[in-house]
Amino acid sequence: MQGFNKYYPPDYDPSQGSKHALGDRARKLDQGILIVRFELPFNIWCGGCNNHIGMGVRYNAEKKKIGNYYSTPIFSFRCKCHLCDNWFEIQTDPKNTRYVVTSGARQKDEEWDPEENGGFAIHDPDKKGTPDDPLAALEKTSEAQANLTKVQIPRLEALQSVSEHYNADPYSLSLKVRRKFREEKKIDQQKRKADDDLKGRYGLPASLSLLEDDAEAKEEAKSAWAEARQKLQSQEGAKRRRIGGVDVVVTPSLSRPASGSSSASSKSSSLDTLRTRILSNTAKNGSTAQSRLSASSSKSILPIRKL
Repeated sequence: MQGFNKYYPPDYDPSQGSKHALGDRARKLDQGILIVRFELPFNIWCGGCNNHIGMGVRYNAEKKKIGNYYSTPIFSFRCKCHLCDNWFEIQTDPKNTRYVVTSGARQKDEEWDPEENGGFAIHDPDKKGTPDDPLAALEKTSEAQANLTKVQIPRLEALQSVSEHYNADPYSLSLKVRRKFREEKKIDQQKRKADDDLKGRYGLPASLSLLEDDAEAKEEAKSAWAEARQKLQSQEGAKRRRIGGVDVVVTPSLSRPASGSSSASSKSSSLDTLRTRILSNTAKNGSTAQSRLSASSSKSILPIRKL
C-alpha cells in the first residue's frame, strides 16, 4: 500500500515554513526576480572581455518584469558571461517582436528589410511622417464626398428598395417558389418514368442517360430509320433475285417505276422460274428416295430352302 506520510528531516524548523516549489531558482522571488534558463537569440560580443558568444548559448538568467507595451509585459534577462565576470542584459521588444541588448554587450548587426525579401513592413504607430499637403487633402476630401453623394448613396438606396420589395410579403413569395418547384418536380418525375419504361422495353441499362426529344433529334431518327429500311428492302430484293436465278444486284431507288407492265412481267417470270425449280427438285428427291427404298427391300429378302 502506498504511504501518505511525509518525511521531516532532523534540522526541520516548522517556524520557517515550507520551501518554494521551484527551489533555489526562487531565492530572489521577493525582489520580483526568477532564475530561468535563457538561450541567446542572436550573436553578441561581450562588453567585458570582448569575446564572441554565439547564438544558442544558454545561461541561468535573472528574469524580471520591467514594464508593459499595452497589455503585453516587457521582461529583462540579466546574464553573467561565462568567460569573464561581466553581466549583460537583454530585453524583449513586443512592439517590434524582437529582443534588444540594453547593456553589457553588443549585438551582431544582421538586420534586413522585409519588403526587399518578399515580406511586409512592420507597422510603427508612433512614426510620424511628413505632413500632408493641405490642398491634396482637400482634393481627396472633395472627391470622397462627391463619390459618396453620386455613387454610394444611390446604390445603397437601390439595394434597400430591392430588399424591401422582396421582404414585403415573404409568404406570397415563398408560395410562388414552392408552386414552381412542385411543377418542375412533377415534370421531372414524368420524364424519369418515361425513360424507365423505354429502358425496360428495349432492355437498356438503368445507368444509361437518355437525351431529351427535340425537333433535330426526331429528324435524325427518322432519316436513320428510312435509310435502314431502304437498305433492308434492297437486301431482300437481291436475295429474291438470286433465288430466281438472276444474280444481278439492282441499286435501290426511291422513285417508283414508270410503267406497271414491265414490273408485272418481271414478277411473273421470276415466279415461273421459281416454280419450275421447285418441281424439278421435288422430282429428283422422289426418284432418289424410291431407289433407296428398293435397294433396302432387296437386301432384306432371305432364300427359302426346300424340305
